[in-house]
Amino acid sequence: MAITTLKAGSQSPAAPAAVVTPPPKHVPWDYQIGGAYAPQSGVRVVSRSYEDAPSPGAYNICNINAFQAQEGAERDWDSDLLLRDAKGDVVYDEDWGEAVLDIRTDAKRQRIAAQVNAWIDDCAAKAYKAVEPDNYDAFTRFPKYLTADQTKALMKLLSAHAHDKGLAIAQKGTLELVADRASVGLDFAVVEECGEWNECGQFAEAFDNNVLVVEYSAKGLSQACSGWSGTLSIVRRDESVVPKGTGGYLHETC
Repeated sequence: MAITTLKAGSQSPAAPAAVVTPPPKHVPWDYQIGGAYAPQSGVRVVSRSYEDAPSPGAYNICNINAFQAQEGAERDWDSDLLLRDAKGDVVYDEDWGEAVLDIRTDAKRQRIAAQVNAWIDDCAAKAYKAVEPDNYDAFTRFPKYLTADQTKALMKLLSAHAHDKGLAIAQKGTLELVADRASVGLDFAVVEECGEWNECGQFAEAFDNNVLVVEYSAKGLSQACSGWSGTLSIVRRDESVVPKGTGGYLHETC
């Protein structure tokens, strides 16, 4: 048996870098973060909650809540990692009932990243190909407390870990930070309502058309399709993204 020896002062060969593969561009896709179900025939990309298994045969994106706690899951986090107001009360995203995470110091960002990265590990173990850290835009809703620089600092920790695990990582919306996507380490975009708000072009330019669009209104779908049906991946879902077979389920494409 051959044995490789190293000369004094030499270093061990570096481990090969993990291969990161972004999703295919301009394909049928489905947004299933509210519950998994069998996608329609021809769907090639699916985004699901990290708690669910990937969809067989598709490129799967693992959705994780990175900047807010899931509704009712405050106890999953150390108390001091929940953002608090001057009275000491937890700050909530009232639209979704989610406690906002306190990313204001490096020490807290490191601890938050450790927990989120454990979920990223779960995504990799389940054979997902990419991760989608949600609520990247939390700082825009809570500018009294949070800043863009704090947000980018946490995302850099997550993107580095995802890449180490061989996973691509998405920028979730947040047009305000699209110019920073390369320095933060983001590979593609998952964008809600860019048709509704006439933002698809800016994301398409920044991410070389590797953009997955989800709309929630007929108007948004119409506008996204009229300008970008030949370039971007577009789907309309119900606002609660409930599973197929559930009341209120909606799935439309261009």
